[in-house]
Order: sequence, then structure tokens, then C-alpha cells
Amino acid sequence: MREGARILLSHGSGGTLSRQLIHDLFLDAFRNEYLAPLNDQAVFSLPSTRIAFTTDSYVVSPLFFPGGDIGKLAVCGTINDLAVGGAEPLYLSASFIIEEGLLFEDLKRIVASMAETAEQAGVQIVTGDTKVVERGKGDKVFITTAGVGIVGEGIALSPASIRPGDVVIVSGCIGDHGVAVLTCREGIRLETPVGSDCAPLHGLARSMLAAHAGIRAMRDPTRGGLATALNEFAAASGSGIIIEEEAVPVREAVQGACELLGFDPLYLANEGKLVAVVPKNAACSVLDAMRGNVLGADAAVIGEVVSDHPGRVTLKTAIGTRRTVSMLSGEQLPRIC
Repeated sequence: MREGARILLSHGSGGTLSRQLIHDLFLDAFRNEYLAPLNDQAVFSLPSTRIAFTTDSYVVSPLFFPGGDIGKLAVCGTINDLAVGGAEPLYLSASFIIEEGLLFEDLKRIVASMAETAEQAGVQIVTGDTKVVERGKGDKVFITTAGVGIVGEGIALSPASIRPGDVVIVSGCIGDHGVAVLTCREGIRLETPVGSDCAPLHGLARSMLAAHAGIRAMRDPTRGGLATALNEFAAASGSGIIIEEEAVPVREAVQGACELLGFDPLYLANEGKLVAVVPKNAACSVLDAMRGNVLGADAAVIGEVVSDHPGRVTLKTAIGTRRTVSMLSGEQLPRIC
């Protein structure tokens, strides 16, 4: 493909250019035994009768940002949705809606990022689809990924199992992804640049479950951030949650950006963090397991589950007051993932 070449409507026609795009880009990048036949489905065996399945779509703007891009985001996001359900991810699908005029070199860069991320995570992209829409009818490229994984015996994560006395643990500093995308999008220069935390979390989740298989629940706090994930936990369990403001890890640069721009880090998106609710007697072993993984090095206990104020989340502030942390209303920052 010549330098500066762009995607044409005919790349989505099902004809010669479609075939070239699939063979020369997607098949070459994602090559494996399940994808190679290029059937309308992938046929594979699964070593378990307990299967996890998820799907998500990605529409981030800009496509490339510090620490990641839409391709890495699409692979990590689906892996993480499986991981926080206690599943070991195995296979992904990837579907692209591409706007006419997208630079071929940008698409190639996105696909290469997806292939690299999948390989490093030990998963395979085994099927997919490509469509091209007219110029002005999309926004460069949208990606939908679906994932299949297996759930081990004895693992049953559910917010409904959360009980008063449990503790809340977050795997690291929150808000990195939201600030990285926002500052890149708006051309804001921070004294200390912030990169996205985009990363696959299944290895971290595996270590946590090995330390204690009875973890109550896990979530990756993406859109809506930590505050929304905790509110979902509280609503599903019928319990209250109290978190300590000073215990929640936030990078100084992220906190500074939030103060400058009027954002609350509790509501900012994360793409490489998880929040877990764990029985109090297992908290130390789970925390040690998390800190033994690079993605959990800054893990911290940030609060507890209580019987008071059922279904609500309360924050103890640094000055000793309390405030209710509500579910995010509307979009704090659109087109984030």
C-alpha cells in the first residue's frame, strides 16, 4: 500500500479491495489456526463447561493517546471484562466500522497494536468483520470486540454476595486514562505528563483469586469511574459502602489536572485498574498478591462495606466530613473509550 493511501468505500464492498484488506492487513496481523480459514465463524474447543462471554464497542477520540490507542483499548477492555468475572480470556472477535478516507497507515498502526496486545496477553483474535461507511458518516474508526473465556471451578463473583464487614480494594491510582485522553484531545500540556493505564488485567485477577477464591466481586471502573462501580456494588448488594478520601490513590498530576479542569477523579475512566470487594479476613493475602504484580503495585484498601445507608456510597473527606458519592449523571467526558 502506497504512502498516504486512504480507505475507500470499495474496501467494504466485499470485492477485490475487501479481500486485499483482509488478507494483507487483518489476516497477516492476527494470523492463527482458527482465523486462517476465513470462515464466517471460528470453531474451537473449550476445556470447561463454565464459559464467560462479553462484548463491547470502542469510540475513543483521539484514536491515539499517551499510553495507548483505540486498538489496544479494544483488546484490553474485553479481556478485562472477562477477567473481573473470574474468567481466563482465550478468544476474541474484532469488528471494524471504518470511515472512508481514514489513512491506511493509521489503520495498520491500530491493527498492529491490537495484535501486539493480544499476543502479550496470550489471547487470540479468531474472527471478525469489516465495514466501510461514507465520509462524514462515522468518526474515523469504531471497533467492537467480543471475548470468550473459561471460569474455574469454585469461582463465583457477584456483587450480590457482598456483605457488611467486607473491605474495598483498588488496584492502583485512578483517573489516569481519563486525564491522558482529555489532555491529548484538548492539547493541554501538564507539567508532569499523564499516560493511560490501559492494560490487560487477567494476570492480576488470576493472582488475586489464587490468594483467595472467595473474593466477593470485582469490576474494572471504566466509564463513570470508581464512583459508578462502587454505586453498582452498593445497589446490587443492598449494603452501604464507606470510602476514605485520603486512602484512594490518585497521582499528583491527575489531581492537579482535575482541580484545574473541574473534574472529580472518582468519576474519571480507568482502563487498567480494578476494584474488588474482599472478606476482611482475606484482605491481607489478596493485597499481598496484588502488590506482587506490576499492575497492582499501588493497590490499597480504600474503604469498607457497612449495614448503614444501604445502597449508597459515602466518602469520608480529608477534613473529617462526609458526603454522598452518587452515580455519575450524564457524561463527564464523552468519547473516552
